[in-house]
Amino acid sequence: MGFVSNAQKRSKSGGDENGLFGFQSLIRRKQVDSIHSKSSSNGDHQLAKELSIAHLIAIGVGSTIGAGVYILVGTVAREHAGPALALSFLIAGIAAALSAFCYAELASRCPSAGSAYHYSYICVGEGLAWIVGWALILEYTIGGSAVARGISPNLALLFGNADSLPFFLARHHLPWLDVVVDPCAAILVFVVTALLCVGIKESTLVQSVVTVANLCAMIFVIVAGGYLGFKSDWPGYKLPVGYFPFGVDGMLAGASTVFFAYIGFDSVASTAEEVKNPQRDLPLGIGAALSICCTLYMLVSAVIVGLVPYYAMDPDTPISSAFSSHGLQWASYIITVGACTALCSTLMGSLLPQPRILMAMARDGLLPSFFSEVNKRTQVPVKSTILTGVIAAILSFLMDVEQLAGMVSVGTLLAFTMVAVSVLILRYVPPNEVPLPSSLQEAIDSVSLRYYSVAQESDVETIKDQVRKHGEDAPLIHAPTDHPLIQKEESQVIISERNRRKIAGWTILLTCVGALVLTSAASSVRLPGYLRLTLCGIGGILLLSGLAVLSSINQDEARHTFGHTGGFICPLVPLLPIACILINVYLLINLGAATWIRVSVWLAIGVLVYAFYGRTHSSLQHAVYVPAVHVDEIYRSSASTSV
Repeated sequence: MGFVSNAQKRSKSGGDENGLFGFQSLIRRKQVDSIHSKSSSNGDHQLAKELSIAHLIAIGVGSTIGAGVYILVGTVAREHAGPALALSFLIAGIAAALSAFCYAELASRCPSAGSAYHYSYICVGEGLAWIVGWALILEYTIGGSAVARGISPNLALLFGNADSLPFFLARHHLPWLDVVVDPCAAILVFVVTALLCVGIKESTLVQSVVTVANLCAMIFVIVAGGYLGFKSDWPGYKLPVGYFPFGVDGMLAGASTVFFAYIGFDSVASTAEEVKNPQRDLPLGIGAALSICCTLYMLVSAVIVGLVPYYAMDPDTPISSAFSSHGLQWASYIITVGACTALCSTLMGSLLPQPRILMAMARDGLLPSFFSEVNKRTQVPVKSTILTGVIAAILSFLMDVEQLAGMVSVGTLLAFTMVAVSVLILRYVPPNEVPLPSSLQEAIDSVSLRYYSVAQESDVETIKDQVRKHGEDAPLIHAPTDHPLIQKEESQVIISERNRRKIAGWTILLTCVGALVLTSAASSVRLPGYLRLTLCGIGGILLLSGLAVLSSINQDEARHTFGHTGGFICPLVPLLPIACILINVYLLINLGAATWIRVSVWLAIGVLVYAFYGRTHSSLQHAVYVPAVHVDEIYRSSASTSV
């Protein structure tokens, strides 16, 4: 019957490299970490559940608000937005909120370490999940190193100049290597690494203190700057060019630039497994962190562009120079302290997620088990954390990673895109088969035979109710085979649901293709005008058609029981995820050819690692796939048999 043949078929193809050149391994999907898998897994791999909403907000705000805001306001105001800088931050915040909504739903449904890698593996497949995870490894490594390299110049400002730093902290040029080493950066990375090894609660407490110090500096800028603005009658807003000197296009260009100032809230999702109440706390933590960051960004930018005309702003130290122009030179010390604390907090936010990404990939067998080991006392992945810290320290000590900083954005934007795609898949075509270990084959066979034994006892209404509830993989309770009317009605319902899933699946794929074609054509200014317009039209038609089709068909009923229920539900599906995909793909396309060449080298290395190790060591290599509606019964059968 269907249940038996389906399980047998997938158990054969799930383990070997069946399919064209091992294509089957690229699309196999794992199960949401359930109570069954957690109870049966090794306790050494479990992280401590210590985090509350307050901890999550501290992680999100600390990871997001870096020192960039202390510089970004000057550059973007001078070149793009002018006095409309606050609106640029608002628009960028709304765009970031689209991804935050998608993260919130998936984090509450699938609260396990791994963040976007974990969600992609569950909803999309192993191949793309590996690419996302591999890109995130690069993001956190380069990001942490770049942040660490930025701390020593700000510390030098506190001491007066670069020569005032102690010898063991100051930068030195090594002529025989032609590199500038930064001992301060390496020391800070080692300190943060040691702190992360102590425990998640302790490291988050320290990050909270550092983040509060940064927030105090930003509040000082807002309050003191507001006072100076009212006292001087806001000269930056009394300009003949008006509020939009570069037009609305300039404001939107500024929004695309400051969007990257919101990168960091996704660090909250990486700690999902360590949250006490993930269904409630994760969405609230992500939303609150992003709201706080957006509010502070807007207030700081509104104050600074009001104190000094945008064209007179210092692009390197816009906030300090704005206060100095009003006679408050001493304010630069408070602002520099804020920049230093912001960098330290961001450094912790960069080094925190990576060991958990590595641990999640190792749990799935895609990386060696070394990375999945969790210390029994501190309940954190100490070995992964130390390895991550050592690599980041070496990079920050020896390399000027500024040129590689653009590579950080690729991992983030790729993760944002895949999270939005995962929400569409979850709503319209959620996985209807889940992998179970081959050790449960006896229980699977037992449940299959049990359904076969009652095959003559059901009626058409039972069949229709089951199919409406569970789709094409409903429990296979068949009516008597000699009743043609019942057979016909059962087949029609199943075929209808199967067609709906096919239409939805192809529509999601074509929508993503449309977003890629549209953004690529819109960004390719060197294309001939007619070709560019044609491609934009094709991409726009695919995108709008996909939105129309997904809006007109029903979402899958299985979404109500997918993963952990009772958490946050993303609103405005499919419009919100599609808008999220469009924005993030556009930003990805516009990162520049040099960035993509560097990233392509890293991704090519990742493909080789997956081909020669991950694919053959995957935990799904010998899994047995069964309809999702039978999983609980199979586990109960296995438990009763073992007793």
